This record gives sequence, C-alpha cells and structure tokens, in this order.
Amino acid sequence: MHMTKPSLNDKKATYGWVLYDWGNSAFATTVLSGFFPIFFKQYWSAGVDATVSSARLGFTNSAAGLFVAILAPILGAIADRGTFKKNFLCMFTVLGVITTAMLYWVGQGDWQNAVLFFTLANIGFSGGIIFYDALITDVASDDRMHTISARGYAFGYLGGGLLFAINAYMTQSPQTFGLTSAAEAVQFSFISVAIWWALFAIPLFLWVKESSPPQAESGLSMISAGLAQLRDTIKEISQHKTVVLFLLAYWFYIDGVGTVIRMAVDYGMSIGFDSGTLLSTLLITQLVGFPSALIFGFLGNHIGAKKSIFISIGIYMFICIGGAFMQTTTEFYLLGVLVGIAQGGIQSLSRSYYALLIPTDKSAEYFGFYNMLGKFAAVLGPAIMGGVGLIAHNMGYSSNIASRISISAIAVLFIIGGTLLYFVNTEKGKKEALHLST
Repeated sequence: MHMTKPSLNDKKATYGWVLYDWGNSAFATTVLSGFFPIFFKQYWSAGVDATVSSARLGFTNSAAGLFVAILAPILGAIADRGTFKKNFLCMFTVLGVITTAMLYWVGQGDWQNAVLFFTLANIGFSGGIIFYDALITDVASDDRMHTISARGYAFGYLGGGLLFAINAYMTQSPQTFGLTSAAEAVQFSFISVAIWWALFAIPLFLWVKESSPPQAESGLSMISAGLAQLRDTIKEISQHKTVVLFLLAYWFYIDGVGTVIRMAVDYGMSIGFDSGTLLSTLLITQLVGFPSALIFGFLGNHIGAKKSIFISIGIYMFICIGGAFMQTTTEFYLLGVLVGIAQGGIQSLSRSYYALLIPTDKSAEYFGFYNMLGKFAAVLGPAIMGGVGLIAHNMGYSSNIASRISISAIAVLFIIGGTLLYFVNTEKGKKEALHLST
C-alpha cells in the first residue's frame, strides 16, 4: 500500500515534533519521577508504612500501563486507516493535561483520588507517546532517524529539566512565588506541568503533516478497517521474525528502564535519602541526559544503534547492582549521572532502530505493538519491585533491606534483553520491512 507522504526532514515540522517532547517531558520529570512519588508517600499516604506506599505506587503504575498496553495496537491500527495519528495524540494529550491539573485539588490523606487522577494522567501521557512515536516516520528520513529521535529525547530532557528546576526552587522558596508552603508549591507544580505540556504541544499540531493512505477511511468504516488490519498484521508480524525478536528484547530491557524511571525516587526515600537529595539527583539526571541523548544519536550513526543500545544496557545493569549497595549521597548522585547517560540513549535509539525495521505505511500500528510491549513491561517491572519488597519485608527484613533486594532483581531483565538483542539482524529486518510494504 503506497501512501501520500509529507516532505521529510522539514525544519519546521522537525521543530514541532521535538517541541512536543520538550512539553510532555515535564510530566515525566516533575510528576512521574519527581514530585508525585514524594508527595504520594509523605502527603497523600501520610502515616502509612513505606513498603505499603511503595507497593501502592508500583501497582498504580502497573494499572495505567496495562490499560494503555491493551489499547495501543487497536488504536494504532485504526489510526493507520485514516489520517488520525494527530487526532489520537490530541485526545490523549487533553486527557493527560486535564487530569494532571486535577492533582492540585487532591487533599492530604486522599490517596485514592491521587491514584485515580495520576492513573488517568499516566494513560494520557503513555497513550500519546504511541502516536507521537509513530509520527517520526512522517518527519525523518531513514538516514536522519537516529539524529532526530535523539534530538527529541535531548530537548525533552532540557524542557522537562527546566520546568522541574523552577518547580524544585519553588518548593525551596515558596514565599518568592506568593505561596504559603512547600506542599502548596508541589500542588501548584501540577498546574504548571499541565500548562507547559499543553503550550508546547501546539507546534506539532500546526506544523507536522501526517501521511495518509490512498484510500483513507473515516467514521465506523475506519474502525472496521482498522480492526481488520490489526488481525492481518498479527498474522503478518509473525513473518517479520526480526521485528518479533527485537520486540522481545525490547520488552525485557525496557522493563528495567521503566522501573528505574518510575520507582527510583520512591526507592531512594525507602532507603533513607531525604527529598532534597532525591530532587537534586533527578535534576542532575535531566541535565546530563540532554548532551548524552545527542551523543548517543551520534554514536547510533557511527557505530550503529545496536552497539549503542548495548552500552546503555551495560550501564543500567551496573545501576541496578550498584544501587542495592549504595550508602552515601555522593553514590546516589553518581547513579543519577549514570541514569542520565544511559536513559536518553536507550530510549531514542530503540525508537529509531525499530522505525527502520517496520513498514512505514503501518507505522502507528507497529508502534502500537512497540508501545504495548513497553507498557506491559511497565506493568511487570514496578509490580515485581513492589512485590519482591513486600515478600522480603514479610520474611522479616527491614524496609531498607527489602527495598535493596527489590532493586537488585531488576538487573536480570537487562541480561535477558541484551542477550535477545544480540541475535537481531538489522539488514535482514530492513529487507523484511521492504517486502511487507509492497
């Protein structure tokens, strides 16, 4: 099936696509990794045992991931049958923006409503990424894929880190902003994230042109055609053995990455680090992540995406094992630097590497499967970490030791993922994708 495609590598479209990452990364930093875990433990779950609150947070992340994982390939297939990738992205963005803002009004001790709005916001964030990722094939040519994907993550680190720095300063000096307390500053930060996300999403919707199939569907026919295409692709993807192998590898190693992103701050609190140290470490991660993502984009073009992903996997294995033994603030800062080095590289190159292996006329659907596995990994990872911690705690270990046991278990996911990735043949995958596009 041949498509009407927009001009690739257009500067304005590229900037629009990159700015969406600049905007929505504020949710990933300020809410997902930063303030929500701290506020959830200290404010919305005040007085609750640390292991129990960690389990609640892990299961909450898992619930949101499961919902998106189930919907991802279905929505992707429907979007591919029309020109609806941007429409679905808009729908999830609006959901994420509104429910993030709603966290401002959740009162102390009301962990149930905190979970509700956070889950919905997480669905908006994660669901939108499916269609944001898929739009890269409408923005970048094959030879620019690694560079532009890395640029998106790099500016995501910069944009998310900038707002997070402002929000962190706001909690340290709330009176400067006309606020009465650090708690009120954290609450107001949720409003700031919603505004930031919405504002920087606008250029993508104005400047990125979406490709369309020669016979674009609409309404009920689009849904019917999309579901039929999904059935065909499930059969078809079994012929694309390189993609299947890569997705299995990705499923395992991104499980570890997602767990570190969602649970690192909670883990740090559980083993005794104060919130100031944790927020400073997260800011360091963002600052290091900006140049590191660009560097990994360069490496992807020069030594190959696979080798560069292996470097990131090795760093993450060290993070999981070393994190179980760290004692000092300096060691925690060092691990934050290592996360910043590895995180942008493994995410951006996995996305651009996968884009090279799939038929471009089914990008949203294939990225639906890609994100489905990523979200199923996020279902398992935090739940495993929370569950292992609870089991260890029930066996008589202290909360501190139980948390250390739980983080070390994540290393095996990187070992399995790296082993499977070793057997992925890039050139064979490109040939299979070309065959399936004709």
